[in-house]
Amino acid sequence: MAETKKVKWKCMIPLEICTQNWHTILLVKAHHPLESTIMVGRYSLPSGCFRIAHLLFSLRVLVLMSVRVAARPGEPPLDVGSIPWLGHALEFGKDAASFLTRMKEKHGDIFTVLVGGRYVTVLLDPHSYDTVVWEPRTKLDFHAYAVFLMERIFDLQLPHYSPSDEKAKMKPTLLHKDLQALTEAMYTNLRTVLLGDATEAGSGWHEMGLLDFSYNFLLRAGYLTLYGVEALPRTRESRAQDRTHSADVFHTFRQLDLLLPKLARGSLSVGKHRGDPGGRGSFSLQGNMGPAAFWLLLFLLKNPEALAAVRGELEQLLSRTEQTVSQMTTLPQKLLDSMPVLDSVLSESLRLTAAPFITREVMVDLAMPMADGREFSLRRGDRLLLFPFLSPQKDPEIYTDPEVFKYNRFLNSDGSEKKDFYKDGKRLKHYSMPWGAGHNQCLGKAYAISSIKQ
Repeated sequence: MAETKKVKWKCMIPLEICTQNWHTILLVKAHHPLESTIMVGRYSLPSGCFRIAHLLFSLRVLVLMSVRVAARPGEPPLDVGSIPWLGHALEFGKDAASFLTRMKEKHGDIFTVLVGGRYVTVLLDPHSYDTVVWEPRTKLDFHAYAVFLMERIFDLQLPHYSPSDEKAKMKPTLLHKDLQALTEAMYTNLRTVLLGDATEAGSGWHEMGLLDFSYNFLLRAGYLTLYGVEALPRTRESRAQDRTHSADVFHTFRQLDLLLPKLARGSLSVGKHRGDPGGRGSFSLQGNMGPAAFWLLLFLLKNPEALAAVRGELEQLLSRTEQTVSQMTTLPQKLLDSMPVLDSVLSESLRLTAAPFITREVMVDLAMPMADGREFSLRRGDRLLLFPFLSPQKDPEIYTDPEVFKYNRFLNSDGSEKKDFYKDGKRLKHYSMPWGAGHNQCLGKAYAISSIKQ
């Protein structure tokens, strides 16, 4: 007679609210002899079939748990897509910008979509961004996602890790007080890797791609600036060691960097989601400067008028100094801060290419006010996403011909920086957001801009 084993149900509450203990239903050991029978409820299954039934039941539970039939009164429009649980994950992962553009045309500037079992509310009204980026962490939090990415990508768990403490430690180095020291060190290290590599390559031209050029030298010089060089005194041998070591670091970093977008995007798609990708900590700072410099150089090379304007500005500034560039041991911070034309070119390059997701975890049920007076309810456990690349950065109401590079777009007629941009007749506080905003704005913004200019 076949052996019979009974399995008790450990979760009797409705599936739609069972988010913590549903797995106790499913984690039934199936390592029984073939002739044994497993009793689940009123049904007897030969254990040879149990694995298949187990998988089907697990899938059904996952689907049921992800179902939100309709938005509640006061919530943003809900679009769950046609695929259970996955929702819009495939479309989002393939081309987020095109997908979110289509959703905006369908639902307006705020809506909720199902993405890999998670509900993501997308806000695309730049007038309302300030409410999100300055909301206290007790209501809207980014740090949980940052910790998750650290665990998912680097397999690193720091039980006492505090993002707030880390930011506090970085501020003195990256802001104000020590920026001139960083600028001087960066200039020295750029000369070390640029001129040294050229010398070691021998006479004649050394050919490499523009992206590799930008990424390679900025990351290597930045690494030496932030993490240190060989011990003093500086000698030809120590500089050669710096070049060799930084080249090894770049090679390893580049391999990982090619995987990061897929890993980060995957974490959003499966519902375990940056962060602001707009840059936190020295790792993201190093990874973002190279591509930003690449786009800046590319736009300059493709636009002779812009290149001539930047060159003219630089020549005028250098003519006021007592030394030639080759004689300088550093570029004064004051000089770097007096380049409105180059600032405009960089801002325009970032407007066209920087596409960070600014995300927050919804920690409590809350009512989010919009700039136009509307108010929407957000559910605890959902995710809130801003995508400034679509609006404001590519919004035709804010920028004429938003797809066209205009090097002087961020300049007033008198040559000063332009900060007045409008939508719906109201001046925008956030008209471009490549560096993030609010509590989680990139601490290394000033350092990165100075490094790119050098």
